[in-house]
Amino acid sequence: MSDSSSSLIQAVEDADSAALLVAVQNLAAARLEVSIPTLVATLGYNNSGAAIAAVEGLIQLGEPAVPALLEQLDRQNHAARAWAICALAEIGDPRGFMTLLGAATADFSLQVRRAAARGLGTMKWQWFPTDLVEIAQEEAMEALLFVAQQDEEWIVRYSAIAGLEALATTIARTHPAWAAHIQTQLEQLERNDSSWAVGARARMAQQQQQAAESSLQSSDPREDASSLGSETNWQITLEKLYDRKGQERLVLAEGDPRRYRSLAMAISQKLDTT
Repeated sequence: MSDSSSSLIQAVEDADSAALLVAVQNLAAARLEVSIPTLVATLGYNNSGAAIAAVEGLIQLGEPAVPALLEQLDRQNHAARAWAICALAEIGDPRGFMTLLGAATADFSLQVRRAAARGLGTMKWQWFPTDLVEIAQEEAMEALLFVAQQDEEWIVRYSAIAGLEALATTIARTHPAWAAHIQTQLEQLERNDSSWAVGARARMAQQQQQAAESSLQSSDPREDASSLGSETNWQITLEKLYDRKGQERLVLAEGDPRRYRSLAMAISQKLDTT
């Protein structure tokens, strides 16, 4: 660890409440992987400004910050957990996918549900194991539709529609039937949602989706590829995943986060072996 990084970290650890925001901002701006534990620890402080700065820094660091953020989810500090989920939603790493599914559909905090819903639509799908990306996208679509239709807070439904728009754009070429289904549901939301803001967002999402579909261009699937990928044959895992998923859906309601347990385990196991 260099002297400069040590001094930045020490400044955060020594700062009082008034100086903490600036100290965290300085540390986050340095974009040092060694700063991840300190930034994550800041999420648990009773200082929302510093927590926001830490989240922004962790988002900039991206993939390397994910293990520490996932570990934070097991702590008892609910505020820190909420901030960690917000960071995971922006990073879009597959390892945070199961957390976002559960948070979007069932978390008690509307801000967490809002961030998770938006994040589900903007996952780094190119980072997912090839054999699991399709089922993950299907689960994301179903969760987002559930949130857009059922969440009692208009701002969460609004964010779910933004997530659906992003997801529909991503899958328009590979799964046009899913994209068409999203379009149909957006039309219904525009007509039926009690909030004018949600209805307007649904209309805008339809327009954006139509524009994107009309101007589809080929892209290199290797672009922005993550080191998480692997050539391991996971066909057996995928078959078991589909089987477990079908069994769970016989007894669990739409939106129940336990429905995502199998998918989460499959993704986690595969990533742990790479």
